[in-house]
Amino acid sequence: MDDHPNSTPKNAIGLCLLPQELIQTIFLSLVLPEIVRLKLVNKSFSRIISDHTFVRQCNTLSTSTTWLFVYKKRWLRDAVLHAFTDRSSDRWFRIPIADLLKPVHFHGEDLYFLAASNNVFLFASNTVREVVAVNLVSVTVKKIPPSPLGPRGTSSWRRSGMKLVTEPSGSGHFRFMFAEFVGNHPVLFVYDSRTDTWKSTEAVESGASEFSPRGGGHFFLNVVHGPRESVLVASTPECDAAVVLRPRFNYGRGVGGNLTVGFSWGNVIDRLHVYGDGYMMIVKSEGARVIGEGGVSRSVRVLKGVELWGLSFEGRKWEFLSMVGGVIEKPYAAMMGCLEEKNGVVTAALVCNCEGVWDMTWLCFDAKWKQWRWMALPDCKMKGWNMAGISFSSGLTLP
Repeated sequence: MDDHPNSTPKNAIGLCLLPQELIQTIFLSLVLPEIVRLKLVNKSFSRIISDHTFVRQCNTLSTSTTWLFVYKKRWLRDAVLHAFTDRSSDRWFRIPIADLLKPVHFHGEDLYFLAASNNVFLFASNTVREVVAVNLVSVTVKKIPPSPLGPRGTSSWRRSGMKLVTEPSGSGHFRFMFAEFVGNHPVLFVYDSRTDTWKSTEAVESGASEFSPRGGGHFFLNVVHGPRESVLVASTPECDAAVVLRPRFNYGRGVGGNLTVGFSWGNVIDRLHVYGDGYMMIVKSEGARVIGEGGVSRSVRVLKGVELWGLSFEGRKWEFLSMVGGVIEKPYAAMMGCLEEKNGVVTAALVCNCEGVWDMTWLCFDAKWKQWRWMALPDCKMKGWNMAGISFSSGLTLP
């Protein structure tokens, strides 16, 4: 994992004079890409970082560190995977993924980033319609066989309708799941890297099962969303049962049927819905005119506010949870987002584009304490590049 050089040999020599226990404590305060880079500075640092006790402590801390990955590319040029975490809020890290993808003989401009979990990253090719899994620790690339639905183009993959889950044992094995309508019935498809096979399960209606969607550790995959009702598939952690959830959504109605602040009112163009892990973020915007280069007036959207909704306990309706405080107003011509929940914390990213300039915002809601944190992310040097995938993950580890 690469980063911009910001240390000198003199600094490294001075650090080597400190007691090893203190050096380890200092290193553990860093994020993983910084630790990997230090491992290359000298043999003393490499020995400390390779110590089994240090690796175990570092990997334990990494499980609670959330990363945002952004894959960007330019036509007929190399693509770049960048990583950001709020533990190091002033920089992006560059992940050297291009060399790992060369053995699969895909053209760089053809690949799209689908999902990430721990050290495993999934990419899809639109031309050959294949999915490949890249493991950063084992430095391997694995082609995934076509699903029972056959080869799929990149437009067939919906971010909120798929999930990548790695085994906590660190073995590198993973499951990749997605949900789709087949013959008017929601079906769960699961790939297991241990057997290199797919399994499909038709989801049953929630009334025909004792399955509780909020029973603990379940996965939620979005299938389709209408103006008043959504269709989701909820799966057990073992992926051995799947249930259809059809939560209703009453615009402008919050907990107990009371009126919320009203961000849910207005035209469809005034709202962007971002889904993930049984939650829904509603981004409110308004039309405006701004003066661009050369004094030319043009129409844009202006982000005005954000609401967070979640599935009710029985999964029958969307319930209002909270609204982002403060002001996040910003103009944009296009916007997208991604969202994930882990251990009661909902993290989201909003990506705006205005006149070719990309702008990103990190939002985090702690469900236990009902608290929001948000920040504008540093420049990722996106101007002139295309967004080719975005995903959250956690659990990057040292080998």
